[in-house]
Amino acid sequence: MRIVIAPDKFAGTLSAVEAAHAVADGWRSVDPTVETDLVPLSDGGPGFVEVLHAALGGRTVPATVTGPLGETVGAEFLLVGDTAYVESAQACGLHLVPADRRDPARTTSRGVGELIAAAADAGAATVVVGLGGSSTNDGGAGMLAALGAAPGDALGGGGGPLGGLDGPVDLAPARAATAGLRLVAATDVDNPLLGVHGASAVFGPQKGADPDLVQRLDAALTAFADATDPGGDLRGVPGAGAAGGLGYALLLLGGAVESGVARVLAAVGLDGLAAGADLVITGEGSFDSQSLRGKLPHGVARTAAAHGVPCVVTAGVVAVGRAEAAAAGITETYSLVESAGSSEAALTRSAEELRRLASAVARRWSAGSAPAST
Repeated sequence: MRIVIAPDKFAGTLSAVEAAHAVADGWRSVDPTVETDLVPLSDGGPGFVEVLHAALGGRTVPATVTGPLGETVGAEFLLVGDTAYVESAQACGLHLVPADRRDPARTTSRGVGELIAAAADAGAATVVVGLGGSSTNDGGAGMLAALGAAPGDALGGGGGPLGGLDGPVDLAPARAATAGLRLVAATDVDNPLLGVHGASAVFGPQKGADPDLVQRLDAALTAFADATDPGGDLRGVPGAGAAGGLGYALLLLGGAVESGVARVLAAVGLDGLAAGADLVITGEGSFDSQSLRGKLPHGVARTAAAHGVPCVVTAGVVAVGRAEAAAAGITETYSLVESAGSSEAALTRSAEELRRLASAVARRWSAGSAPAST
């Protein structure tokens, strides 16, 4: 039997690489003869550079940049030929902010601009910025400030101060700094910048915003958009709201929004691997309705289905019904929390419990029948 193991990260517990190895180890404990292709994945969020480095080669270039709270953090970008891959979460990720200090009114995306500048200095002609897992809600204002947009003090202090903008924003220096660069925002989030489906309303609560702060942040981003895009052409573009509005800032610089999933799946050659497989296994921390809107499990399942190969999901939590999963091309789903017996066990013994779950899946599939979802 040949299986392709292609998970995303299990946020907060396992990287995509760790998850792939846990599933493989669990399966091999039941069937030592199984052939496995381990294909860790990322949709543009944490793990983007690691996954692409494994697939594409190239070299990682270290950098020291401004973190979300203004501190110094270590980061890196991947350089493959004249294309650089930047992981925005390395500079402004939610994992960089302690839970008791999460405040999207204060966190800045300045470090992302510093990474883009470093990539340009290293000779990149194209910079692909993976968007996801951010702690910020500043519309990419900090990123623009790092590239020279003015007034820098007003733009680099997080999402909250943007509500006090009382004059135009000068984007010319930032556009000059990125002139000649092809900028790509890699994301599968289709949210606009503003409103009920925008960055503040949808993602702000995940970053520490209460309902009052969500409203203030949306008003601040509206002021920022009025100062940078008075015609209103870019604020409603799908993906503008990605990573707290970093997608919008890249659009302001002439960038394009592309699917992070499609780019990663192409880089790892999943189509060819799935064509010769008997089973494809994917997974993530929470398999929910958002997973069916173009996120990695959906992309993996569609690739498997194109070759008539069954696809199963092993996830920390499964919040999708059997019919919904089947409509997305997913044969079965398996919940780590249910297998482990509790959320605490799934979180504190993630690798061990995922190996155990994979062993159970292997026994069931090796017996020749796919069981009901768990």
